[in-house]
Amino acid sequence: MQLRILRSECCGNALCVEAVPVVFALDSKNKAVVLDPEAASEERLREAAEACPCQAIVLEDDQGNPLFP
Repeated sequence: MQLRILRSECCGNALCVEAVPVVFALDSKNKAVVLDPEAASEERLREAAEACPCQAIVLEDDQGNPLFP
């Protein structure tokens, strides 16, 4: 699975950081960044993506097909 942040869509709400702090952090511009996408299960990553009010977290399978949103 691949994980991307759409920085232009990120509103800095930090729900992803609260959900999975080993994977997400906010940078100096209050935009989410990915620290280590393999540090959490796919289920936890999906929960974080679904919690994002801006839908800035994109999950794709290994072939690049969208899983979320």
